[in-house]
Amino acid sequence: MERENILQARDLCYAYDGDHRALNGVSMDIAAGERIAVMGSNGAGKSTFFLHLNGVLRPDSGAVLCRGSEVTDRDVHALRRQVGIVFQNADDQIIASTVGQEVAFGPMNLKLPREEVLARTEEALACLNLSAYRDRPPHYLSGGEKKRVSIADIIAMHPEIIIFDEPTASLDPRNAALLEEVLDRLALQGKTILLSTHDVDFAYRWAERVVVFHEGRIIADGGTLPVFQDREVLFRAGLRRPMLLELYESLRQRGIAGGGDYPRSVEALLDSCGG
Repeated sequence: MERENILQARDLCYAYDGDHRALNGVSMDIAAGERIAVMGSNGAGKSTFFLHLNGVLRPDSGAVLCRGSEVTDRDVHALRRQVGIVFQNADDQIIASTVGQEVAFGPMNLKLPREEVLARTEEALACLNLSAYRDRPPHYLSGGEKKRVSIADIIAMHPEIIIFDEPTASLDPRNAALLEEVLDRLALQGKTILLSTHDVDFAYRWAERVVVFHEGRIIADGGTLPVFQDREVLFRAGLRRPMLLELYESLRQRGIAGGGDYPRSVEALLDSCGG
């Protein structure tokens, strides 16, 4: 069954201060329920693209469409209800004096009933294992804890699409594993997820689609395996091949691994080796 395109970028162009071209004709369709990893070197245009999808930036030319209708200036507020963004630096997003107030801020701005605000706040805190932090000042939390608060902020808004800008940056292994669990739960709920990351191993096992940016353009957009098998694209974007992919192909050449589907997890790799 073909998925519905819920968000589209059409030939987006954008320059900071009218000089530096951050986006050079970017077009992309985003379908309901997709798990998309957006990759590329620093300055490739990933964050600028995300800010257009959320309406924070408006293109110099081109358009963003939501369910087939072009987003105009008067539609931006409605767009932000549908598209939540978790910024790379959590301090840029946190404004309230306690964790509970911070997570409740978005639902309150939606003018929801008090009971609904409380329910959404508790749900988001529990999802990120933050219930015990409810009354703590967020600015005294660790970097990983702040990141979890910023994610809870967006989850409480119940957006259809959630964008994560470098979500694993500055996270220790435990918090990174928790984040991956949260992403999996959100995907099971039918959320559409886009995230930028430099972690090719994480992108390889998690994403179903990979989009690669280079100098403000999309140079690859496709299934995770085909994109990571394209050495020319990886070279241009300054990306390495995922370790699991390299290991599997090496084992297969030696006749140790079978010739079935490419494994996307360590467990699947062991199965392919008869382990």
